[in-house]
Amino acid sequence: MMPALPFDLFNTLSDAECQARITAARAKLGGRAVLLCHHYQRADVYQHADLTGDSLKLSRLASQTDAEFIVFCGVHFMAEVADIMSKPAQTAILPDLAAGCSMADMANLAKVERCWRELGEIVDVEAEFTPVTYINSAADLKAFCGSHGGIVCTSSNAPIIAEWAFARRPKILFFPDQHLGRWTGHKMGIPLEDMVVWDPDREYGGLTPEQIKKARILLWKGHCSVHQMFQKSQIDAFRGKYPEGIVIAHPECNFDVCAASDHVGSTELIVKTIKEAPAGTRWLVGTELNLVDRLAKEMLPQDKIVQFMTTTICMCSTMQRIDPQHLVWTLENLVAGQVVNPIRVPAHEADLAKLALDRMLAVS
Repeated sequence: MMPALPFDLFNTLSDAECQARITAARAKLGGRAVLLCHHYQRADVYQHADLTGDSLKLSRLASQTDAEFIVFCGVHFMAEVADIMSKPAQTAILPDLAAGCSMADMANLAKVERCWRELGEIVDVEAEFTPVTYINSAADLKAFCGSHGGIVCTSSNAPIIAEWAFARRPKILFFPDQHLGRWTGHKMGIPLEDMVVWDPDREYGGLTPEQIKKARILLWKGHCSVHQMFQKSQIDAFRGKYPEGIVIAHPECNFDVCAASDHVGSTELIVKTIKEAPAGTRWLVGTELNLVDRLAKEMLPQDKIVQFMTTTICMCSTMQRIDPQHLVWTLENLVAGQVVNPIRVPAHEADLAKLALDRMLAVS
């Protein structure tokens, strides 16, 4: 068998040359390969997508495709989900293994297991807490939830998942994004003082036994580096200039931004809401720049103005690593019969993670 074509042969290709070679490689592969792209993917890669969506939609699509190769233009945890949800004969591929997620890295299995042990010293943790992990997490954390009666959520279905969790146990341990957990609890009517932050770098999360016993939701001290850039002052300035304007934000934004917005929801909801809005409306959007730029261009013919919430360039820098050069390298290796960067979750983790993901898909 021939060795894989090294990436060094592709790294210096111009973007234009990459686009032509991507198209040619895709034609040769035909239905053997399917390209999944998250909404945050850069435009020069997104244009080649067969299937697009947010994390929930892509989770479903990964389980439904029959392609031999699932080339995931996203980040590492998304490719893991594709591997877990796909059929045994299918292979999930991440064009650049450096495409990770800083939020997902804020919670790891060792810290979550220590948290669970420390909670067990204060309450009957298996009877009191349902672990809920945001899909933006590693496969072993999804497996942890699977093995402890827990579940996975996305920004689309977090409220329905929280209802499922509370129907089973009185408290939730929510990781790794504190902001999604807080907004979800708030929408369910849970007072902010009953949702406390667990700091994994401090003993007992920096909380007293009384705080833990009183809490309805323990929020892991994690966040999205993109969405933390948005501030309420940016919304105030927009409303001062455009009183008729409409504000929509992702629930990974901080609480003040969500509370000041007219709509809060997943990337899929943001896209749907703006596309279905009347012509002539003006929107301020608090989510990743690639998605906002794409929407702004698509909505111009309908006389809808879509603008980014901050003046700071704010994109998912790790997802940006999936560039045309990595994509053509991946595809031309497939044409040559070589698989580069396959994502394979160990079987024992995959089974438990799938249990938590299947619970999510059944509930939502």
